[in-house]
Amino acid sequence: MHPETQLRLHALRAAELRREAAEYALLPRAAQHPIRTRLGWTMVELGLRLVHQPPLGAARAA
Repeated sequence: MHPETQLRLHALRAAELRREAAEYALLPRAAQHPIRTRLGWTMVELGLRLVHQPPLGAARAA
């Protein structure tokens, strides 16, 4: 790809990302983190806790 073309595409994408970030910043807090996202992260946290706990009936090696 020609360097000037690549630079122009980069500038367009950067402007698009800045516009999306500005729109996101204007959203209310509740809209930024919908219940689905919060529920998903809660499930991930719970899963990690379960993985790091030893089983209740763990057999001991003699």
